[in-house]
Amino acid sequence: MLLLVIRLYWGLGFFQTGKGKLLNLEKTTAFFTELNLPLPKLNALMAGSAECVGGLLLMAGLGSRRVSVPLMATMGVADATAHRGEAGKMVSEPDPFTEADPFLFLRASAIVFVVGPGQLWSTRTGMKNGRASG
Repeated sequence: MLLLVIRLYWGLGFFQTGKGKLLNLEKTTAFFTELNLPLPKLNALMAGSAECVGGLLLMAGLGSRRVSVPLMATMGVADATAHRGEAGKMVSEPDPFTEADPFLFLRASAIVFVVGPGQLWSTRTGMKNGRASG
């Protein structure tokens, strides 16, 4: 049940932030340009799409482990660029880093990657030994 809650809560968060990036593509592109990311518009499209679609798939429990990989990568880039200051002090002052949104999203994605989607609403629901049960 806990994994379902994690997937629903953080999946919705990913969906909303990704949708925001895509609906405000010029603003996101300008921000990525300020961060000196290469190909800022392409990166904005890729990050927004990964978060939006990945969030929906995470909520549905479809391909949760596979989906968590690009989500973790996106959050890793966010930590290394937009939250560079917090990441640089993570040993001496861990609280600002561990309380920043990208780290929390990264942690949720890592939990799903390591543990899997859980029993409810996953692609394996209703399956036993590779065959549909019931």
